[in-house]
Amino acid sequence: MNKENYFIIRPFGPSIVKLKMPENLVNKLNTYVDKIITDKKKSSELDHGAELVGMVTQEFTLEKNFMEEAGWGKFLTLACGKWIELACGTKISKFQILSSWIVRQFKNEYNPTHYHGGHISGVGYLKVPNNIGSTKQGNKKKNLNGCLQLIHGSKMFMSESIYTAKPAVGDFYLFPNYLMHTVFPFTDTDEERRSVSFNAKVDDQIYNVYGTK
Repeated sequence: MNKENYFIIRPFGPSIVKLKMPENLVNKLNTYVDKIITDKKKSSELDHGAELVGMVTQEFTLEKNFMEEAGWGKFLTLACGKWIELACGTKISKFQILSSWIVRQFKNEYNPTHYHGGHISGVGYLKVPNNIGSTKQGNKKKNLNGCLQLIHGSKMFMSESIYTAKPAVGDFYLFPNYLMHTVFPFTDTDEERRSVSFNAKVDDQIYNVYGTK
């Protein structure tokens, strides 16, 4: 058969989305973070590390007024709404950000395998080290340093269970809250790996596919 007659269909497994954050939004978030980390009182007030699983230097929540003024909430609402419309064929009428936070990760730090609350989660990258280190075997193995892995189910014939994302500034990923994920440590640099994450809820009748209360 001609290759034109072949179509790849992906009917199973959770949907994820990769998109680009606007450059001006990345800049606003970085400026905000740089300001917070120089203010010890504010950093302490917003500290979110005890509620999160990350073994990292610092994690703190974004202030609601900043999210509104910077357009962060609007960006998430539009992105998630479009995703659900394309994936589920329906439009959301509700979008509630439960929390949004910054993760500041440095050399040898990591985020263990975990999942989130709410209905929808996501992560975007604000800063990425120029050198995340090499593997012990050089180029013989794929370098996972500093990478995000999204995990679902188990590997089977014609079915992968892991999606690996190498971070790049401006890249943003959306995924269902229940999707397990982890972030690997990196080496050979004192630079920061900075990301922004969130949890949100949409219409219960859209999320609750079983139709139960």
